Amino acid sequence: MAGTTSVGPAATRTITVHGHRRAYAFGGQEIGTAPALLLLHGLGCNRHTWDPVWDRLAEKYTLIAPDLLGHGESDKPRGDYSPGGYANGMRDLLTILGIDKVTVIGHSFGGAVAMQFAYQFPERTERLVLVDAGGLGREVTALIRAIGLPGYQLTLGLLTLPVVRQVNTGLLRTLKATGLRDLRDLDEVAAILETFRDPRSRYAVHKLVTGVMDWRGQNITMRDRAYLTELMPLCVVWGEDDRVLPASHAQVAREFAPTAQVTVMRDAGHFPHKDQPDAFAGLVEDFIASTVPATYSRARWRRLLKGGGPPHLSSVEPASELA
Repeated sequence: MAGTTSVGPAATRTITVHGHRRAYAFGGQEIGTAPALLLLHGLGCNRHTWDPVWDRLAEKYTLIAPDLLGHGESDKPRGDYSPGGYANGMRDLLTILGIDKVTVIGHSFGGAVAMQFAYQFPERTERLVLVDAGGLGREVTALIRAIGLPGYQLTLGLLTLPVVRQVNTGLLRTLKATGLRDLRDLDEVAAILETFRDPRSRYAVHKLVTGVMDWRGQNITMRDRAYLTELMPLCVVWGEDDRVLPASHAQVAREFAPTAQVTVMRDAGHFPHKDQPDAFAGLVEDFIASTVPATYSRARWRRLLKGGGPPHLSSVEPASELA
């Protein structure tokens, strides 16, 4: 599939994969002439979360930003909303587009999908960037945990009735305008609440949440597979003022993935790519420029898996081991 050499607003496209319509933004450099970035949004969001950094990243990279199934303009069927299911969908989308390898950048729940993609398809992953990502600790805001509770559908249905929704979203945006650090992400909460007008969106998000957490918090984790990042460049970015997933999770990542590049951004909340777009884009550019893309070795991957943890890896591998 031909790429684009233009830099500017994302071109929105649609494609049918496994019978379901998928919307995605595509832009930047022509496929094969620059590193490709797969940009994955979070729960209740869509591809437009990346708009603040799109133009700058498009100057150097091929960009693909899908609306995950159940979100945005993509279909919202009764289906698989697990991180593994989403990872499979991203593999198939990239295959159709003719893109073999990517640096995966995932925000919030999209970070959990990015981790799963890198785990399931290491041969197609060059680098991994996690942005305020799920899967690095149990803690998560009670507002998201509540989505998995009984009565969620009825409650959200009432909250999204026309007049009630307008009052609630107006209040959230007014609170955001106060400039208080703890309230900086409430405009994003308002935008997500708007999407819940569609009962199909409410169903999809409910399925997603109940698959990755319960009332106690997140029940998915990359801790048990973090040693595999020894074979793949990893960058972790977090907003210091995140009240959805605490910034302490970034330090947890440093503990079990000591080779990762970890940055906690000041004056940023759960959406650092929106709060500090230039600084965020600069971090991505520096990370890509300073790292060598991962190359998949089945023999080395097998040794890591058999060891259950990071064994000593010699700097020189026999030629037969690199196949």
